[in-house]
Amino acid sequence: MTTSDTLRAALVEQLTDNGTLTDPAWTEAATAVPRELFVGSYFLPFEGSSPTSYRTVRPDDPGWLEGIYTDQTLITQLDGRTRPEDTGEHPVSGAPSSSSTLPSLVLGMWQQLGAAAGHQVLEVGTGTGYSTALGAHRLGGGSITSIEYDPQVAERAATALKAAGHAPRLITGDGLAGDPDGGTFDRLIATCSVRYLPMAWLRQVKPGGRILATLSGWSYANALALLDVTGPGEATGRFLPGYTSFMIARPHDRPPRPTLALLPGEERASRIDPAKLDTWTGSWVAQLAAPSAERLGAGGQQILSDVATGSQARTMPDPEGGWTVVQRGPLRLWDQVETAIERWQGAGEPHQDAFGITVSAAGQRVWLGSEDGPGWDLPI
Repeated sequence: MTTSDTLRAALVEQLTDNGTLTDPAWTEAATAVPRELFVGSYFLPFEGSSPTSYRTVRPDDPGWLEGIYTDQTLITQLDGRTRPEDTGEHPVSGAPSSSSTLPSLVLGMWQQLGAAAGHQVLEVGTGTGYSTALGAHRLGGGSITSIEYDPQVAERAATALKAAGHAPRLITGDGLAGDPDGGTFDRLIATCSVRYLPMAWLRQVKPGGRILATLSGWSYANALALLDVTGPGEATGRFLPGYTSFMIARPHDRPPRPTLALLPGEERASRIDPAKLDTWTGSWVAQLAAPSAERLGAGGQQILSDVATGSQARTMPDPEGGWTVVQRGPLRLWDQVETAIERWQGAGEPHQDAFGITVSAAGQRVWLGSEDGPGWDLPI
């Protein structure tokens, strides 16, 4: 066995032992597909740097291959343009815009999707092509259509897939618009997050089919949902256990804003501990309540800035051990967040798997517990 084969076998054994890989067919795919063909050089963050800076790891660097076969996300692009190959030896900074997602998440999602022989699958977000290759190995290249937004990323993925011996149907374009040729599919898997389910997906996945996608927003809180399509433009589903996070689809990302200036406003005592927004589900509940707001800060000092209206809310500790909130603008952001957090706390602060989602002609609604429970409309 080559070093690559040995490292890949060890990773597969790790993912089998920890319960990620449970389907022998996907175990075989993970064993067969060499991740290094799809990654090349990559960025790794420097621990503790603020703002985060990255170092470049190249194929001739010590530990390059071992890093590829570690269960971690490998960043392959920053700011929509900077590749590892474009950098020197000095640290670089920027916002991750493309990556090879950690194998445990990719393989876990393929298993959750429930794709089987004969299914046609639409993958939104080709990325490096590693996930696409896994799907093509398991289902056959003729069963996979994969769409990538970034032309540079798409070209590299196509080259890697060809080198690996796979021939899925590849499209460069906006995956949120679905297949430009109007194809229909049994399954859809998204390796980017979205603010809401695009209508094209709901019309191109056949009734009885499934959509697996991560719901996010402008505060970048994430939740993975598995939906059953019940009719054209209609679906219902639940959010899944675990902690899934993807970069937001570029057409759904928040627009740029000027430097934030904190302005005076109306003050009152907060009814909730602002640190609840630092928890995984608490941050997501807050995002549901204020979907066009960006969240900054941490602990007792949270800042919400509404991208659409300029409304603001910020919290700070008060001398008596509580918290004060200052709000201004047409939206009372903290009022909205506070009410949502209290509803979640009233249910016992459950994980996201206590929530579901319903999509219909009336809109897209996330609910807690059951469809007639507390709910929030997604910003379509």
